[in-house]
Amino acid sequence: MTTDRPTPPGAALLDIDGTLVDSNYFHVHAWVQAFAAVDRPADAWRVHRCIGMGSDLLVAELLGDDDADALGERVRALHAERYAELTPLLRPFDGARELVLALAERGAATVLATSASPDELGHLRATLELDDVVTGITSAQDVDDAKPEPDLVEAALRTAGVGPERAVMVGDAVWDVQAASRAGVVCVGLRSGGTSRAELRSAGAVAVHDDAADLLAHLDESPLALAWGAPAPS
Repeated sequence: MTTDRPTPPGAALLDIDGTLVDSNYFHVHAWVQAFAAVDRPADAWRVHRCIGMGSDLLVAELLGDDDADALGERVRALHAERYAELTPLLRPFDGARELVLALAERGAATVLATSASPDELGHLRATLELDDVVTGITSAQDVDDAKPEPDLVEAALRTAGVGPERAVMVGDAVWDVQAASRAGVVCVGLRSGGTSRAELRSAGAVAVHDDAADLLAHLDESPLALAWGAPAPS
């Protein structure tokens, strides 16, 4: 005779920029100013297409390898300065804090997984005010390679103490989806970072919602059910 046993809780791994905090377009503005300051202007739309990948990769993508080697450190420093000036404007997306709280209340390990630098992460943490709720936070300083490489997602899995088959990633960029996929983790995409539903789906997102509030409204029938041990909806 067999007995059904509940599946142990898993983990929800959540990106922050563009997913929980409305910050992507402040990053775009800061990068545009930084590139202009070194006389290498970059179109804002091209910058936006790179938001979510690690800053080294972003700079190389927009400047080319040679200029990135020569100017990258300066550009990154300028971006950090310009972005810091904008941080008073940061705010959580509607439903973002409530989403994390709902996941934690259902028993899921909740890990914030971001490519942000330590200074940027400090501003994001102050904006979210969730340090006492989440299981842990992993950031750029914890890994060698940023998204779309899987390192950050793998670090988040270690923090959560679960395998990839019991975790779900939530992110707003194709780089989040690609990093999750390379780590063997399914990913739910949000359009709040400015990436289309079609692009997120094409990158491999198993579901796409408008924003955190939309995901929260459909939480119990979303793939995130896996994160608290419920059967994932078919």
